[in-house]
Amino acid sequence: MRYRWVVLAVGALAQGVNAAVFLGLPAITPQLREHFGLTLPQVGVLLGAVNLGTMVALVPWGAVADRRGERLVMAVGGFGSAAFLAVTALDGPVVAGVALVGVGLFGASVNAASGRAVMNWFPADRRGLAMGIRQTATPLGAALTAAVLPVVAVHDGVPGAFLALAGVTAAVAVAVAVWVREPPDAVRSRRGQGLFVKDARLIRVSVAGGLLVVPQFTAATLAVELLHEHRGVAAGVAAGLFAVAQVVGGAGRLAVGVWSDRARSRLGPLRIIAVAVACGFALCAALADAAPVWLLAAVLIPAAAAATCWNGLALTAAGELAPAGRSATAMATQNSVNYLVATITPPIAGWVAVTIGWSAALLLAAAAAVGARLLLTVALAPGQLVPELP
Repeated sequence: MRYRWVVLAVGALAQGVNAAVFLGLPAITPQLREHFGLTLPQVGVLLGAVNLGTMVALVPWGAVADRRGERLVMAVGGFGSAAFLAVTALDGPVVAGVALVGVGLFGASVNAASGRAVMNWFPADRRGLAMGIRQTATPLGAALTAAVLPVVAVHDGVPGAFLALAGVTAAVAVAVAVWVREPPDAVRSRRGQGLFVKDARLIRVSVAGGLLVVPQFTAATLAVELLHEHRGVAAGVAAGLFAVAQVVGGAGRLAVGVWSDRARSRLGPLRIIAVAVACGFALCAALADAAPVWLLAAVLIPAAAAATCWNGLALTAAGELAPAGRSATAMATQNSVNYLVATITPPIAGWVAVTIGWSAALLLAAAAAVGARLLLTVALAPGQLVPELP
């Protein structure tokens, strides 16, 4: 079954390119402001358009993937996303904003369908590793884009940057159309089965994952500012420390995937990570104001890394909870909650830090992790990969 690794490689590549758009575009924020003549809040609205489109389209794309297969969904989505990226390069900020919503609407196909490919091709005792590889493609794609896209924007302008993203996205869509296929025993859903969004277990896993997004995006929003503005660390050093946390967190996605395979449980490791995140952020809150800055950094970096590594576990658990042929819809449902929370966490965390205090913002993140742990409080049946949730 070597072919499954080909499917995984292409799916991970598509995931990384998709991340290049919705996580990499902020790297050219200064160029976007100058090109479109926007204020910083207006650029935030422009960049948020991608997330809006993605959040709306995830579950519908998942349902289509379950019925028609991931190759069709990912290829159509990739070509559609590339077309809208090209449109983004043509006109002013209003057209760009509408086009970026379209990019999100079509790009959501990759998030919804590539996980289904993993579920179909990999046995239960290898899915954790496979999904970890797929999930690691997201921070890697974002990091590579953050390094390359500003150079393109400086040399070729913002339209050139969008056209470069469009070209890469289209090339990956071709790779999907050529190399991605379903295994012979793949099960597809039938018309009239519904969207599988009311299952209590899926809802609980999805909400728990959403709560864990709070510390993840609190760290992404506040970590550099906490170290630089609040504690006086040089901006470059603060950014470098946060980059270390992201790299460690990305590697952690692979590690926890292997851990879950060996433990024959997704939710067991997820519960332990939730406890670690809660403790880490609570300790950061205690150290935020007066502790030696080296001690704060020594706790904040691993806490931020732990808050980054859990995503694949929740996604795999959602897919394994689904009935036969419904895994893409289940994972899309779980991911929709993640996107919603990722959208609202940065402004809330920033407001709490400014108006109440840095410690309060970190404690809010810790409380969210505690909430996730409570939702996942269930007894593990021996050998059960995804325990039944009451």
